[in-house]
Amino acid sequence: MTTASRIGLPLLALLLLAPLLGIGAYPLHLMIMAMLWGFIYTSWALMGRLGMVSLGHGAFFGVGAYVVVMLWNHFGMPPLAGTIVAVLASALLAFLIGYPCFRFRIVGHYFALVTLALAEVVRLSIVGLRDLTGGSLGVTPSPGIASGETASIYALQFSERVVWFYIVLVMWLLSLYVWRRVDRSMTRLALQAISEEEDAAASIGINVSRSKLGVAMLSAIMTSIGGVLYAQYQLYINPETVSGIAISLQIVFGAIAGGMFVTLGPTVGAVFLLLLSESLRVLVGNQVHGLDMLIYGALLIFFIIYMPKGILGTWLDWWARRSG
Repeated sequence: MTTASRIGLPLLALLLLAPLLGIGAYPLHLMIMAMLWGFIYTSWALMGRLGMVSLGHGAFFGVGAYVVVMLWNHFGMPPLAGTIVAVLASALLAFLIGYPCFRFRIVGHYFALVTLALAEVVRLSIVGLRDLTGGSLGVTPSPGIASGETASIYALQFSERVVWFYIVLVMWLLSLYVWRRVDRSMTRLALQAISEEEDAAASIGINVSRSKLGVAMLSAIMTSIGGVLYAQYQLYINPETVSGIAISLQIVFGAIAGGMFVTLGPTVGAVFLLLLSESLRVLVGNQVHGLDMLIYGALLIFFIIYMPKGILGTWLDWWARRSG
């Protein structure tokens, strides 16, 4: 058994038993949010670690959240069916943006700017369709739990946080599995070659556009599912919290801070960012508007310059040197 397995299996067992240990509602909520953001950050890192830096993943996050809620509120379509529509919409959006970019070699800073504009277009579209979406005021999914009930699979609404804990836990583990599959696939090797020298990679038979597009659509689909989970768990969404530029940059920051080149790096980033935001909320509150974004920006610069491998990646390097 490897060292990772010896450490990981007991931690996973402890995580599975956590809701049964009476840890309280607030700590359980923090664990749910940490795993949910870990799922979303891992989805972004599938692209980011392979040279495709997207600053607009809030677009896919917002599509997932709003499509499911709108279909449920206005047409009575159950969220599980709405998730399929949201996934297809996000995959189509990723294709419409990704294919021309990869086909005409819009890479690097230009690709990042295109994705940044995409997030803003989605946000403005949500605000503009205020009769359907509620505009900047946001919207709440219609109640789906009858009086006396605590759960509704049809409406994907659960009053008990324990249910959400295990749902999000399964999705988080699934994201780690997808990460490992991509990491061990030929696609990763192809994309690494493309990121270093695209012409050379194409000359040896690598389909550049198809390789990039496949990972981009997979990342968009997973982020969209994260938006669905967020909307159904929080039971309130608005354009700024699910599709604004701030949420897109938060996704980037979380993945980079934790270490986007390590399997659990984005999850570590999610825990770090969640603890930071909760600490600021308790210590400062809402007295200084924009303080959290200022600190996030300063920390992002720090991590890029001094800790490019993130918290977990830097620690693993230190541990390897110490052990060696």
